[in-house]
Amino acid sequence: MNDQTGGFSQPRALTALLLLWLAGTGLRLTILAVPPVIPMIHDELNLSATQVGILTGLPSMLFAFAAVPGSLLIARLGVRTALVVGLTITALGGALRGALPDVAWLYAMTIAMGAGVAIMQVTMPPAVRAWLPDRIGFATAVYTNGLLIGEIAPVALMLPLVLPLAGGSWQWGFVFWSVPVVIIAAVVLALAPKQPKANGAAATRRRWWPDWRNLLIWRLGIMLGTINATYFATNAFLPDYLRSIGQSEWTSASLSGLNAGQIPASFLLLAIAGRLERKAWPYVVCGILCVIATVGIVFGSGPWIVAAATLQGFAAAAILILVLALPPLLSHPDDVHRVTAAMFTISYSCAVIVPVISGLAWDLSGIAGTAFLPVALCGILLVFLAPAINHIPRIGSS
Repeated sequence: MNDQTGGFSQPRALTALLLLWLAGTGLRLTILAVPPVIPMIHDELNLSATQVGILTGLPSMLFAFAAVPGSLLIARLGVRTALVVGLTITALGGALRGALPDVAWLYAMTIAMGAGVAIMQVTMPPAVRAWLPDRIGFATAVYTNGLLIGEIAPVALMLPLVLPLAGGSWQWGFVFWSVPVVIIAAVVLALAPKQPKANGAAATRRRWWPDWRNLLIWRLGIMLGTINATYFATNAFLPDYLRSIGQSEWTSASLSGLNAGQIPASFLLLAIAGRLERKAWPYVVCGILCVIATVGIVFGSGPWIVAAATLQGFAAAAILILVLALPPLLSHPDDVHRVTAAMFTISYSCAVIVPVISGLAWDLSGIAGTAFLPVALCGILLVFLAPAINHIPRIGSS
């Protein structure tokens, strides 16, 4: 079993895979509890479309701003401790978002939650490399599958199951989805493989600041940013868009399709990801599919909108999985955290502005469909940037 798990016994390897999957779910449980109840928050707090865009964009902003501090946390505390810290902050911020009926408080707790998720996101690729160094592709697919389940569960269950249990309160609904994250933190703390401790000098020398001079990382970060922006903006504006055109009954199905559409991509990439490395055509195809899906959402109706949202989720997930495997595959073990931090900082810096632009487009034009114009432009940009994939070098530690 050593040749398959990098020296880990089978029980320890299975434990590591389980922890990766659980931590993957924790990346999205609290965030994706928001879209189904955006109309309720919109009405109760009297938000404008621009404020909805800000609310949805805040996690992406923290994913960008807190990625490099997350890299520092990993360098100083190690993968296991950094992951537990991220999970704990995510749970606390997520649960407290509805504690006060005030938009400033909602924003503040969303910022705290986003910082926790940002730390977790930077920690996952180093965890893959540290816990299962000879199964990087498979382990990445496992935690990505957990991430996708963490996206689907709150979107699918918030309205029909959780809200009735919470007495119709979106505030208590947020608490409900934070509880599993606390449990996952405790499980990781108890069962995660312990990283060998470096001596004091080595720990001090461990680098955490990304190499911002690497132009390819910038291109890859922007490419990932187009997909992050597409996903978050679609999640943010789909519920209110459907309500504005009198088809709010399709909200749950459309959001579920957007997230469930990612599952087939997860399993497909599990089988063929190795053959798609450093090839541009998957990104070109998926970029075109994103544009087609966006057009379908705006000009379709009923089940056609559900189908278009599902296609959007499939295309976005395919690119996400391909890019997430790159840092642990291409980097020296001691550099995975800082390469990952650079990519997330760039990608989410691109993503944070798109929901705000979408909200502004809607507010200024008074036409709901214009909120999806920036989303379509993201797909077009992805197509133009795709040739960078043909020239991926190994990012060393020197």
